[in-house]
Amino acid sequence: MFARLPVLAVALVLFVGPATAHGGSLGANARETIAVPTWLFLLTGGSAVGASFLLASFVTDRRLIRDIHGWYRARPFPARRVARLAGHLLGVAGLLVVLVLGYLGPSEALANPAILVVWVGWWAGFTATTYLVGNTWPVLNPWRTVSSLLPSADRAYPESLGAWPSVVGLLALVWLEVVSPLADEPRLLVGVVVGYTAFTLAGALVFGPDRWFGSVDPVARVFRYYGRVAPVKWDETADRLRLRLPGTGLSETRLVDGFDEVAFVVAIVWVTTYDGLVATPLWTGFARSAVDLGVPPMVLYPVAMIAGYLVFLAAYWLAAGYSRRMADSYRSQAYLARRFAPSLLAIAAGYHLAHYLGYFLSLLPAAITVLASPFTAPATVPVAQLPGWFGGLNMAFVLLGHLLAIWVAHATAFEVFPGRLQAIRSQYSFTLVMVLYTMTSLWIVSQPSVQPPFL
Repeated sequence: MFARLPVLAVALVLFVGPATAHGGSLGANARETIAVPTWLFLLTGGSAVGASFLLASFVTDRRLIRDIHGWYRARPFPARRVARLAGHLLGVAGLLVVLVLGYLGPSEALANPAILVVWVGWWAGFTATTYLVGNTWPVLNPWRTVSSLLPSADRAYPESLGAWPSVVGLLALVWLEVVSPLADEPRLLVGVVVGYTAFTLAGALVFGPDRWFGSVDPVARVFRYYGRVAPVKWDETADRLRLRLPGTGLSETRLVDGFDEVAFVVAIVWVTTYDGLVATPLWTGFARSAVDLGVPPMVLYPVAMIAGYLVFLAAYWLAAGYSRRMADSYRSQAYLARRFAPSLLAIAAGYHLAHYLGYFLSLLPAAITVLASPFTAPATVPVAQLPGWFGGLNMAFVLLGHLLAIWVAHATAFEVFPGRLQAIRSQYSFTLVMVLYTMTSLWIVSQPSVQPPFL
């Protein structure tokens, strides 16, 4: 990994240009328009996903599918304890950096280390590592580290709530990120982090860290689910690192257990879609028309968030019902919804990478520069100018995520259903929903990024 740092440095030098410290919104110019007809762009993407389903349908050897998903290589990790301690310290130090420098550092967004650490380093960069490499958040999570040192009441968590608090929490966090200037005002970001810290530590104190971060905390659940996409995992039973093929961890049974967890998986797919949707010109026109009709902006955004999420959830739920009918199976609609839901995580990972990789690379030089001088705003902050062909990579990331989802659904179908034709037919409706998700994601990626109106 470290051997690649010089290559990265050269790449950054080639594409870096100066920007003032008063750079405005961090989300500006995160995407560029794809220079092909939109209808052709979307048709190509949808057709690629449909074709991948047809190709996967030819793989009907159950033993081959099991061998692919069962392949792994285990390696010992002698420095586990040292790495865990270092991770704990790094996570707590990162939280302190955000709180201290967010309050004492420069007020400009691009000159404040807290803004860049949270949005560039953590939400864009670190999140990508959880599905590209492996989930290290249980070690880095500063709130879990601190709560593990505090006494706990270990009250019984209401089982009826299940994962619903994490669903609400994830939707609320993304809505807050969209409608408030969290990416522009360091003091506001510090206030939100302080409030989140108090709420999280109080919950862990009442229910215990394991239960709180296992059921309630939305951030921990997002990273845990993304970690199933990654090729690296920690095998607790063997006390070893396990290397597997990307996405094969999604076909494991009981990864999603209950409709509440299905709802959370769909929420992961929807929130990144929503974050991109409100930065498109189409949304700008729609929002202005709605406000002209008398809809308050502060009502419009949460209503759109909830309405879009319910549409995504209903589409997936209907797909599970049609899957049962097409496969003529005794399996319930709820069971099929649970078993096929993990495949959607590959879609979410692909779209997150398409949405945030360019953002991360363009602002990485700014983060390095600002962290070197955290209390004073530099005269200029370097921002990488990505080449025009980079937009094509965004399309590729979206498609790769959906192709992986098709394969995971295919492997799941052959594990759930005894008949070959039954397994293939069960995927028709899920494939259709994935095609619709694909075309929606590709359309958003193809649009120029604009500032959401009335915010």
